[in-house]
Amino acid sequence: MYTEPSSSRAGTTHVNVVTDGVTRAFVWEDGARIEVRNPGAEIVIEANAAGLRTLAGHLLTLAQDGTPDGTHLHLEESNGLQAGSTGLVLERCDGE
Repeated sequence: MYTEPSSSRAGTTHVNVVTDGVTRAFVWEDGARIEVRNPGAEIVIEANAAGLRTLAGHLLTLAQDGTPDGTHLHLEESNGLQAGSTGLVLERCDGE
């Protein structure tokens, strides 16, 4: 995957990712708050409305036709998650 800069509208952050020559845009809404916790037997994803729309958009981007198997997005506290969050990888896998 290759990440290229893009222009963004006020209130959003755009990250363009190029895989197999196809550009996919991942968008973070202004004010998005996403926290991922692993308290033990389950994973908790806690987010405000903007954060939930952001996550939904990321998943829909990965689900687009033509997105190659294995395309993924890493979310960490330095990249989209609240401080103290457990890292989260969203990945497309069309195989079993």
